[in-house]
Amino acid sequence: MADIDATGAPPVHPRTMYIRRHSIVTRLTHWLNVLCLSLLLMSGMQIFNAHPALYWGQYGANADPSWLQISATDGDTQPYGTFRIGSLTIPTTGVLGASKEDGEWTVRAFPAWATIPSYQDLAAGRRWHFFFAWLFVFNGLIYLLYGFVAGHFRRDLAPSGAEVSPRNLWHEIVEHARLRFPKGEKAKRYNALQKLTYLIVIFILLPLMLATGLTMSPGIDAGYPFLLDIFGGRQTARGIHFITAWTIVLFVLVHVAMVILSGLWNNIRSMVTGRYAIRTEGEDA
Repeated sequence: MADIDATGAPPVHPRTMYIRRHSIVTRLTHWLNVLCLSLLLMSGMQIFNAHPALYWGQYGANADPSWLQISATDGDTQPYGTFRIGSLTIPTTGVLGASKEDGEWTVRAFPAWATIPSYQDLAAGRRWHFFFAWLFVFNGLIYLLYGFVAGHFRRDLAPSGAEVSPRNLWHEIVEHARLRFPKGEKAKRYNALQKLTYLIVIFILLPLMLATGLTMSPGIDAGYPFLLDIFGGRQTARGIHFITAWTIVLFVLVHVAMVILSGLWNNIRSMVTGRYAIRTEGEDA
């Protein structure tokens, strides 16, 4: 016999239902992206170590003024690393500029544990970078083709007018800041912040990173010199490539934090099996 509460109505028991949240194409391209982005970042830092300074314009060399530089100065017992952006200099000994490699202090922008290969080798770093860059491009093209043909972008990522209203966006920002995540019916769909963030990454940051990467290639510049005009020079393209890459790293860090805070196992399971669990409060919730 069912329990009856003080109002005479049977109590509402929470229950769990499973929905299919991610398609097989989305899951496969997502995990391949994880591999590609990880190795692109590590090999990119290896390449950056060959000349750890960034410039604006067509040219950049040791004698030219840089807007960002990771360097080291000699000390009595060890080198001291610094990170400089504009006129702001931050001591970074142990991580950037000067770090230990096999127990010995070494002068290098990014430390050995963060780069691939771990030892300084520009040619090897480029081979790693180019291989995973093209793999990343082909994987992205498959995802884009699927997204348009299967209606993934229109159905799952395109926000409605009400969702992008300032009032709704502010409400979602406040809810995220308070770590209050959607439940029940609302949890079946991405919220407006997720949609806008994914669209910015997919259609702005990633294409920008690809275009600036191509612009840094002398061979590509020879065939498509307009790329240098668009970005204002190879050094500017390198700087934008660097900014874009670390903006994507920031996105990944926030993304991982939200995955953990909103339910690590449920989110991981949905990206592996496609099944996402939702807690409902009533039979019709």
